Amino acid sequence: MQKEGKLIVFSAPSGSGKTTIVHHLLAQPELNLDFSISATSRPLRGTEIDGKDYYFISAKKFKKHIEKDDFIEWEEVYTDNFYGTLKEEIQRIWKLGKHVIFDIDVIGGLNIKKQFPTQTLAIFVQPPSIEEMERRLRNRKTDSEEKIKERVAKAEKELKYAKDFDIILVNDNLEDAKTKAYKLIEKFIK
Repeated sequence: MQKEGKLIVFSAPSGSGKTTIVHHLLAQPELNLDFSISATSRPLRGTEIDGKDYYFISAKKFKKHIEKDDFIEWEEVYTDNFYGTLKEEIQRIWKLGKHVIFDIDVIGGLNIKKQFPTQTLAIFVQPPSIEEMERRLRNRKTDSEEKIKERVAKAEKELKYAKDFDIILVNDNLEDAKTKAYKLIEKFIK
């Protein structure tokens, strides 16, 4: 695999604001970023679009890609609910001459950092508290009560990995977090 551009990883528990921050950064043309579209076996949610938000594929097809070693990283996040980054996705972005930005699961983010240690800036977006994160998840109105409880339990585990990232970005004020994230990336890609 060619190693050209930089890789910017954003990982965090659900409800931390990482997706909002990533979308903000993608809207800054001077950063020259392109979004790494993850593959997933979960169904579409809300207004998501296949090939834009995720590559939605069946669990069976996902497992075939695993067998063929097509992923840089992958994980079974929940039972039969896979997420991963296809190697060809990174190549697609590097061929455009851009840096890759990831909105990715904590374990996936650390796996990318492990494979590309000098090329990767790994940022962990931390919610101000578990209670605030849970409030944000409820305000989304996209998940069942059971799913919210599952996400909160998962977040408590994920927070233990924060120390393994290059930077912990606490999102207690979204505008401040966006500004800090911008400055971190601007410095890293120079």
